[in-house]
Amino acid sequence: MGQKASREAITAMSIKLLTFDLDNTLWDVEPIVLRAEKFMREWIRREHPEFAGRFDFRHFNALREAVLSERQDIAHDLTQLRLEVLRRAFAGAGYAPSAAEAAAQGAFEEYFRERNTVAYFPGVLETLAGLRAEFDLYALSNGNADIARVGLGHVFSRHFSAISVGAPKPDPRIYQAALEAARVAPEQVIHIGDHPEQDVAAAAALGIRTVWVNFTDQPWPELPPADAEVRSFAEIPLAVRRLAGRG
Repeated sequence: MGQKASREAITAMSIKLLTFDLDNTLWDVEPIVLRAEKFMREWIRREHPEFAGRFDFRHFNALREAVLSERQDIAHDLTQLRLEVLRRAFAGAGYAPSAAEAAAQGAFEEYFRERNTVAYFPGVLETLAGLRAEFDLYALSNGNADIARVGLGHVFSRHFSAISVGAPKPDPRIYQAALEAARVAPEQVIHIGDHPEQDVAAAAALGIRTVWVNFTDQPWPELPPADAEVRSFAEIPLAVRRLAGRG
């Protein structure tokens, strides 16, 4: 066995940590966000009919773009970004600052409750429970899902997000925060996620092994391939154990 192969065999046996993306890895996020938006707008129409009479809801997207261009300091924070859009919308409809703040907070809570009502992909909870018995599990996400509210607080030991570290993937800070918290080397980690750049390429750049979650048969872009690819969540344990030298 050559020196490189020997080194890979040694590191493979020492996998300690699995890190998981959340949105579009554990659940399909697009219908969740659409439903949350719908519930939020219905709440606004019900609780603030005077606002609904003055504001065209189709303007939310343009207002969001304006906030993004003006507030790069919160572009990574989807919670603060949405709250700022709501504050400006209510203020623009004539609400005093305190009233705009209260209305924005109420509308956001309605949105956030539904945003954290998720429909897991088949086999997610059972698979995570099995992996939790063998490895430590962390969640690494760009979104603002709350792991306690979605029902995963008992599964993931830690959750690092774009909000908590101040930058979204593919910025390396989320991965570096996880490595530091777990006190492991990159070679002792496997990251599982759906995004070729944000999950696979970003993790691999630090020396972390990767599993690409490809549930919709997407073509791989012109990037170095992931260490493994899965087409269903049930395939993840076998892929992980092979990379960890346990299968």
